[in-house]
Amino acid sequence: MIDVREKQVAALPWRKTKNGKVQVLLITSRETKRWVIPKGWPMDHFTDYNAAKTEAYEEAGAIGHIKRVAVGHFDYNKTYKRKMPTPMRVDVYLLEVEELLKKWPEASERKRKWFLAEEAATLVAEAGLAMIIAELNSKVG
Repeated sequence: MIDVREKQVAALPWRKTKNGKVQVLLITSRETKRWVIPKGWPMDHFTDYNAAKTEAYEEAGAIGHIKRVAVGHFDYNKTYKRKMPTPMRVDVYLLEVEELLKKWPEASERKRKWFLAEEAATLVAEAGLAMIIAELNSKVG
């Protein structure tokens, strides 16, 4: 059996504190309110990394420099109302946050919060994403 997965792209927003600690910006999902990172579908006429950067702006109000090569990927099952879950593969791009906007497109639909990378890794449901976050210190340190 062939495992066919649909593809999404995500931004992993991060910054360093004054004392050099790596923090991750997590947002709540719209329906379940669990902690996630900004993600969405690839966009026509955008590279995957620019689509991920756009998701970070729309969902978190995060502006910054995005890496052009994915740091990794994770898998999950996207659930829809009245449909079977769809297996997804999400390519993750690091976004070094330079500015957080006070107003952004989905501000009324989501919460956002900075967490130390170690804590953020324990708050996300997807094991593959947790591993990417847990390894973040070695990628940006």
